[in-house]
Amino acid sequence: MDSKITAILQECSRASDEERITFPKVVAALAVAGVERYHTDLVRAETTYYFPDGTTERVETRPAALPPATDFSAESVESAVRAIQAGTIRYGGFCERVLRAGCAGWTVSILGRRVVYYGRSGDSHTEWFPGAR
Repeated sequence: MDSKITAILQECSRASDEERITFPKVVAALAVAGVERYHTDLVRAETTYYFPDGTTERVETRPAALPPATDFSAESVESAVRAIQAGTIRYGGFCERVLRAGCAGWTVSILGRRVVYYGRSGDSHTEWFPGAR
């Protein structure tokens, strides 16, 4: 992996954890770096970035303060998404809210312009990027 690309991935993860960057800016930076999708596992505290040639890069993230709830609530996940989009919460608050909603992680498809949030039992909720549908 190119060291410049690795530095971008690490900075996007760190800047998210430190609440210095918004989701749209993360997606834009990752797209320029050639990332086509990424998976954030809240339980393992890591994000894996996927490239078109099949290579991947894993970056550790800030550990979650609590485990995901057993029951998944798509409505509560959607509410957390709307709150962070509106700027009423930041990334740390978002992570806490989705964990309480039973979210164990998410997959962001930059190519597909969507995020799929999933729970411990496999339940999921899809959020489309603004203007993607």
